[in-house]
Amino acid sequence: MQQKNNVTEFVLLGLTQDPLTQKMVFFIFLIFYMGTVVGNMLIIVTIKCSRTLGSPMYFFLFYLSFADSCFSTSTAPRLIVDALSEKKVISYNECMTQVFALHLFGCMEIFVLILMAADRYVAICKPLHYPRIMRRQVCHILIVLAWIGSFMHSIAQIILALRLPFCGPNLIDHYCCDLQPLLKLACMDTYMINLLLVTNSGAICSSSFVILMISYVVILHSLRNHSAEGRKKALSTCTSHIIVVVLFFGPCIFIYTRPPTTFPMDKMVAVFYTIGTPFLNPLIYTLRNAEVKNAMRKLWHVK
Repeated sequence: MQQKNNVTEFVLLGLTQDPLTQKMVFFIFLIFYMGTVVGNMLIIVTIKCSRTLGSPMYFFLFYLSFADSCFSTSTAPRLIVDALSEKKVISYNECMTQVFALHLFGCMEIFVLILMAADRYVAICKPLHYPRIMRRQVCHILIVLAWIGSFMHSIAQIILALRLPFCGPNLIDHYCCDLQPLLKLACMDTYMINLLLVTNSGAICSSSFVILMISYVVILHSLRNHSAEGRKKALSTCTSHIIVVVLFFGPCIFIYTRPPTTFPMDKMVAVFYTIGTPFLNPLIYTLRNAEVKNAMRKLWHVK
């Protein structure tokens, strides 16, 4: 405990040290973050107010948009503010809070994507049983279980982070606090903690990605028995989901399923799944979904 108290704050090096590039980072990511919040809040309000978007798919989309907004908020505001700050200081407690929030909402996004895939599987492969299986009560229970699972995952991550003693340099070569950059600063052998990290976060990312890909392969295979119009509609929905899954899980697997080594591209990869994907999700789900677009038009027309 005495070693831990030697470091009470960390200095985030951010994405770049160049003043001109930092100003570009400020404006670019301010636009990205504002687009993320506005886009996801628009989806949340539309689903909440529209009577036509009451199906389980949009129930889960509501929570995906909520998780996206919170996930981006856990990192983007500090990145934006630090881009114009000379000294990017974050206290020890704030750093641990960021680790917790990052994994809580990131894991929630993973679980919601799985629930959305399960919903599409039942709707396409077992259409006659869909109303009975995907009842509103069942959907609520699944979302509660997703929150519980995300919370347990975050608790495991924060326990690992709190076990790290910091007694030397406090410069984090990153734009946010996460276990990987913190492991580099810990004055102890971090092999076991990194192994636990890969077992926890890495296993969740990899197994979830495999489950999702298998489910979509099964769904696409079953579309052979549907009509041309049904195939077109199902393909449009599933394609949107697959795009989101690949964009989110690709960078996550790259970051969390490897030994404790760092690459120059790590920060940009992290930017893509912490800020880029939450920004793209509203665009993917609105531009490729006629029902959401029509509901938004009706909502704004009424307003």
